[in-house]
Amino acid sequence: MEVEIGRGKKARRAYGFDDIAIVPSRRTRDPDEVDISWKLGDYRFELPLMASAMDGVVSPDTAGVVGKLGGLAVLNLEGIWTRYEDADEQLERISRLPRDEATRAMQEIYREPIKSELIEQRIREIKQQGVVVSASLTPQRVRTHYELALDAGLDVLVIQGTVVSAEHVSTVSEPLNLKEFIREVDVPVVVGGCASYHTGLHLMRTGAAAVLVGVGPGAACTTRGVLGIGVPQATAIADVAAARSQHMLETGEYCHVVADGGMRNGGDVAKAIACGADAVMIGSPLARAYEAPGHGFHWGMATFHPTLPRGARVQTVQNGTLQEILVGPARENDGTFNLFGGLRTSMATCGYQDLAEFNRAELMVAPALQTEGKHLQSAQGIGMGARGSAAPAPRDEDGNGNGSTPEPMPAPTLSGTPAMVSGAN
Repeated sequence: MEVEIGRGKKARRAYGFDDIAIVPSRRTRDPDEVDISWKLGDYRFELPLMASAMDGVVSPDTAGVVGKLGGLAVLNLEGIWTRYEDADEQLERISRLPRDEATRAMQEIYREPIKSELIEQRIREIKQQGVVVSASLTPQRVRTHYELALDAGLDVLVIQGTVVSAEHVSTVSEPLNLKEFIREVDVPVVVGGCASYHTGLHLMRTGAAAVLVGVGPGAACTTRGVLGIGVPQATAIADVAAARSQHMLETGEYCHVVADGGMRNGGDVAKAIACGADAVMIGSPLARAYEAPGHGFHWGMATFHPTLPRGARVQTVQNGTLQEILVGPARENDGTFNLFGGLRTSMATCGYQDLAEFNRAELMVAPALQTEGKHLQSAQGIGMGARGSAAPAPRDEDGNGNGSTPEPMPAPTLSGTPAMVSGAN
């Protein structure tokens, strides 16, 4: 529905996750009979999850852990891991930076050139853990590095930017022809982001296996402030899901829709699927994990842009394992643990058997959903009144993000089976 902004200028009303609610149907179902798996190319995943290509979230080790838990982690091939042999030294340095120096210092750190031998090494490190290997490159650099990545064993390629279009116009450089490029590549290619019906449809027509939906909703992203662009996620996902239906009618090919960013808890993940997504890409909820390489911090791929940064270094409280955050058991009641147990239970409560069925769930615009009847929780800062486990950590007097926090549990090692990794049992 359009509203008039001023004479001759109209705009559509758009909705975010907090604006909508999933409506239960007449049927309920046993959670054990709900299937939340999805396929990307020839690969089947037990969790509809892609871990964001953030240096503070995905390392070769955490990619292995996420893979063994049933998800797919995406390594940033233009980040710290391919610029420095000792990546952890730089990640620890970033975590110690004062707030007012962080952006400038990160611009300096990321000036180090990308090294071909490190691209090969990181992909092999993930491959050796027996999981599907996925990594991201920007449209500007994908032709330079993709063959090396494929030769090293890359299984899924992600071409990612703030906004990726199928019709980039430039008079100073040769634009990447996505349709021709994807036709050349023998592995599934995921492209994004996008946030509208037409952009999503054009990306699908390139032959992409999946498109990423989200411009600016992430916890560490400042694109909406710096550039003023973006669409609230519920509307963006629904629009691109509609493009998927049109693409299916045109070609008979199914292109997956991946909701990228803006999700804090299991309820948000469920809403993303109910709006039409096949899977979700999340970053900040995973930055809280003991295993996360960012030492409690995370930042996006545009945070260190040399002339126009569009991201912030955000701190979280590390208070759980990857297993606890993704599949439980949850030890908090705010929905920030056991995200996919929350999705499974939401689907069961509404009577849906799989993700495709849940795409058709009834939704309502529900601005009172987060506050109705919750005044005691809000007053006491608990449950739905809490800021959530993904809230930034308190800062000390110097603003360094080192304020006092509850003593965390000992961090587990990254070896062994998923159960051994989590320490949950």
